[in-house]
Formats: sequence, structure tokens, C-alpha cells
Amino acid sequence: MAKDKLNKKRQAYVEKQEKQGQNVVKWIFIGLIVLAIVYAVVTMSMWS
Repeated sequence: MAKDKLNKKRQAYVEKQEKQGQNVVKWIFIGLIVLAIVYAVVTMSMWS
């Protein structure tokens, strides 16, 4: 019984970590896209 409870907690922890990891990856990609847009705007403004 206790082992089953521990297994459920461990599984919930793994799922929580997985969800947080996906969230971090999503925000990293959003940050990279924003930086690319800022870079493009700055480069174009220096060019003209």
C-alpha cells in the first residue's frame, strides 16, 4: 500500500517536472523569436 502511494507521488512529480520543462522550452523559443525581431528592426534602422 505505501509503495503504491509512493509510486503515485513519484509519477505526479515526473508529470509536473515534464510540464514545467515544456513551459521553459516554450518561453526560451518565445524569447529567441523576440530577440530575432528586435535584431531585425535594429539592423534595418541602421541600414536606412
